[in-house]
Amino acid sequence: MTIKLLCWNMEWMNDLFDGDGNFHPDDHKPQHSKSTTVLERRKDLAGVINELQPEIIVIIEGPNRTKELQLFFDEDVAGTWSTYIQATKGATQCIGIAIRTDTDKFDNQNPITNYNTVNNVVFDDFQLDNENDGIIEIYKYERKPLYSEVKLKNGERFRILGLHLKSKGIFDLLEWGKWWEKSISNRRKIFASAVHLRTDFIEPYLTNEETKNIPLIVCGDVNDGPGYDVSEKKILGSGIEKLMGDIWKPQFILGNAIYDTEQKLDISTTRFADPIFNFNYNYHYVWLDHILYSKNRLGWTSNGQIIKKMQNGYIWSEYPHASDHQPVSVDITLENN
Repeated sequence: MTIKLLCWNMEWMNDLFDGDGNFHPDDHKPQHSKSTTVLERRKDLAGVINELQPEIIVIIEGPNRTKELQLFFDEDVAGTWSTYIQATKGATQCIGIAIRTDTDKFDNQNPITNYNTVNNVVFDDFQLDNENDGIIEIYKYERKPLYSEVKLKNGERFRILGLHLKSKGIFDLLEWGKWWEKSISNRRKIFASAVHLRTDFIEPYLTNEETKNIPLIVCGDVNDGPGYDVSEKKILGSGIEKLMGDIWKPQFILGNAIYDTEQKLDISTTRFADPIFNFNYNYHYVWLDHILYSKNRLGWTSNGQIIKKMQNGYIWSEYPHASDHQPVSVDITLENN
């Protein structure tokens, strides 16, 4: 049985809703997208989903409340969906999940179990000597990860860890020394979270008797791409590479579904303007959105894609008001042994 999982940073979905959890008026200008309207954003976001027809969506930058995400899928998206938002106190870009329940591919009684990571000590604030200098620093997950188990109709199951790590982008003009200081600080936060996830969640998951045989997807906007950039060279670490694992522990390495298909590193899922060198190089194109998978089952993921083209053209021209990130997807096939 094969299902399509879509992971998508849907860009400030919280802007679509008012304080009561209802949609703003159609002509309302979203706070972070003044050049469009709530209706245009709703149509384009739903248009992408309806055209791609995934069975599972991991939503990055979702709304604050489950009832808001459910309203969007009930009103705008084809099919019947069950949704969940992993709330984070004080956050406005929460991680969510939506599963299409009318496809006859999921267990009728318990298609999905969502574990509230607020109640999981693994995702509490943590301490780490991030620079091996003897100084212990305190870090936190600004958005609590999503953690869910999906059960298929054939009895197979797998789990999903959805992530939105600290942004490394700097969008304000700063004095050069301060720019470097902030840039390295942002990357340290990403790297610290990746180290913590690797040591306190991923490796324990792959060794614990209760979970080690359950396939795992780790996906989301990691705000990091493969290969060290200049700032990462200064801290001698890359977040995404730390998440994927250590070659000296091959049993714990996670595969990268996009790289399996693309086999190159010069790909991107979003772009952002450079406020310092904008006169010379208008945008940076970066690969921030990833789908990683455990190797405790062979061949269970395939066809990893960055969605660039739709039926009638490029996604950014067909659905210009949808998001500043391109969706990424993977096919999951799990059959009873």
